[in-house]
Amino acid sequence: MATQPTGGRARQLWLLLLVPAVIVPLIVPIYNSVNPELAGIPFFYWFQFLWIIVSSVLIGIVYFAVRDRQTPTSK
Repeated sequence: MATQPTGGRARQLWLLLLVPAVIVPLIVPIYNSVNPELAGIPFFYWFQFLWIIVSSVLIGIVYFAVRDRQTPTSK
């Protein structure tokens, strides 16, 4: 059985931030409407675009929180 490195539990908690980035876009009824419009763009489209930005930010936060701090050694 493989053991987790130190901070494995903390790493798993950080990964929970990725859940909304996956689940929210799959729940279509929450954004399946035309109104409210933003600069003439229906809600359906700008909400999805907003989630692209939110997901990118969440992925960046998780990446920097869980990445290994060691630098690779050159040969």
